Amino acid sequence: MALAKLGAIVLDCPDPEALARFYAGVLGGTVEVEQGGRWVDLHTPTGQTVAFQQAPGFVPPKWPTADASQQFHLDLTVDDLDEAERRILALGAKPLDTDAPGRTWRVYADPAGHPFCLCAC
Repeated sequence: MALAKLGAIVLDCPDPEALARFYAGVLGGTVEVEQGGRWVDLHTPTGQTVAFQQAPGFVPPKWPTADASQQFHLDLTVDDLDEAERRILALGAKPLDTDAPGRTWRVYADPAGHPFCLCAC
């Protein structure tokens, strides 16, 4: 029996509402701004909540380096890597590692610098 259930995945960032809207464009869902904008929830269509917390002095992770670890990343499953890439770049993502031919995943950074992967299903 599980000890707990996952309530939310929380990302530190300088602008919670802007980052929540980026991920709403990627994952769908509704954005709920709380605490005067210092905390924002994204309620996704799958029922999972992704939250964004204002972090003054936020320093984005560097990918890939050992001295500024990414600490974690999101794997987002898509049907068409090329189409998904086009759409996330239009939303403001930055490519980090996308050039390996035949690989079934690509690495990007969200607008706050958090790495995430698009993975073909």
